[in-house]
Amino acid sequence: MKRLIVTTLILLAATVSITVLYFKNLSPPGVRNNQVMHSIPDNAVAVFEYNNEKGFYDIFKGNTLLKAVIGEEKLTDLDTLRKLLLSSSLSDLFFSGQNVFISIHPTDADDVGLLVTTTATKGFEPNAFTQIVAQSQGELSLSTTHNAIGTVYDILVKAINKHFYIVKKEDNIFEGSFSKALIDQTILYKNDKGKNIFVPLPDQQNSNSLANLYLNYGELSPLFEQLFKNKNTDIFKSFRLLPAVAALSLNFKNDALMFNGLTTLNSHTYSYLNLFANQQPVVNHLKDILPATTAYSINFAISDPQKFAADLAEWHTKAGINKEKDQLFSKIKQETGMFLKTEFEHLLSNEFAVVTTRYQEKFAIVSVKDGSKLLPLITNISTMTNDNIGQFNYEKVPFFLLGDAFSVFRKPYFMIIDNYLVLAATASELKSYTDTYINRKFISKTDQYNQFDGLLAERSNVAFFINFKNSQQILKRDLKNPFYDAFEDNQPGWRNFYGASYQFTASDRNFYTNFCMRLNSVDTTGVKK
Repeated sequence: MKRLIVTTLILLAATVSITVLYFKNLSPPGVRNNQVMHSIPDNAVAVFEYNNEKGFYDIFKGNTLLKAVIGEEKLTDLDTLRKLLLSSSLSDLFFSGQNVFISIHPTDADDVGLLVTTTATKGFEPNAFTQIVAQSQGELSLSTTHNAIGTVYDILVKAINKHFYIVKKEDNIFEGSFSKALIDQTILYKNDKGKNIFVPLPDQQNSNSLANLYLNYGELSPLFEQLFKNKNTDIFKSFRLLPAVAALSLNFKNDALMFNGLTTLNSHTYSYLNLFANQQPVVNHLKDILPATTAYSINFAISDPQKFAADLAEWHTKAGINKEKDQLFSKIKQETGMFLKTEFEHLLSNEFAVVTTRYQEKFAIVSVKDGSKLLPLITNISTMTNDNIGQFNYEKVPFFLLGDAFSVFRKPYFMIIDNYLVLAATASELKSYTDTYINRKFISKTDQYNQFDGLLAERSNVAFFINFKNSQQILKRDLKNPFYDAFEDNQPGWRNFYGASYQFTASDRNFYTNFCMRLNSVDTTGVKK
């Protein structure tokens, strides 16, 4: 018995020693990902993460999705680099199975910078690049420069006649780019160790995901300023003002890019979209009456209109515009005898949207509980041009009733059709929508849209939609020439996609998020009869 006890104690001690040694040397994936993502400059708009293994490349072999999104030239450059630099026997030894992070950064030039970040396993020394280049049989050449920070490895990829610059950071982290300016920025970047721009996915979700997408909404505006001639473009505007980050997982489909996950709101700052995180998910119906000519739209859905009104009032106070709002509604009360804000809030239903068409018409569509009760209310604050259409007598009423997304409708024309309040800048635009509504010329009556809509979540609180074909003339007007030329000429490219949608669904005061881009189908039939 004593011998058995001693043997058991020895085995137990050995097990404890091995366990301690194992965990001491273990670098959990989540922790390692955190280290790598900390090294990426914090002006990154998005980071695409995948595992450097043959299976991933095989899945996307011959697939046009990534080529259409990134652009054939950029993807060809990255693929050529991968085959020559990461597929040699030596680099495979150190880089195979490592996670690769491709981040998107605004640049000073009319281009978007791509930064590749990954790690090498223990035992890799930077001078191994010399051996890797030697194994390329003349396809690569290497030169180095030194500075106070360290060494920059300049690798010429002869097949595409481009230089790829690599720097080594702490923890065996390597970062590389075809952009020398971006590498210089990366070298100088010092991360605040307590600051985590991106929130990595939980380990289990990460291990089960084919690829992940991380987004920093706060950096969307600098990117859009680089892409667009007009810095105040309203495309994706509400999302660009949102203080939040997202971590999304890829759901693979042959004809669509689909990501879903969580958008985490910044608890220290606030924006208009934060109001919708306090609601419950709502089935979306308003999208069914959008015009067939819709270029892009943003749809809002609320489960509790009274709570939304209270939260909006609080937001106006935080924004410092409550005094202006009170003065407006006091003036309306004095001149019309109506408590407009209170009466409107009682009639507000669950959805409202702002729509831009291919002809650059802009509509607001607001679902109300009873259009017949709303009509005299709105008529009393308007000047009627005919029996059905009038113009508001007061400015910024929609903005103060419904929030930031309606700021473009300063003194709009209006009509009420069934249980919908429709706003526009001109009476002719309202007549155009009347024709759409009466003759059922809705985008929901097209096959392409219904195929696309079938991929989307049924319930959400905020949903952005863009139809690329209908948006083409708007993009031609607003995009800087190099970016529009790429949109128009790349084959495959963004024109190969039917549309894209970005949906927020309230979840525990944050947003469960769905992103979808679907390729055009072969059948491009028009509006059904």
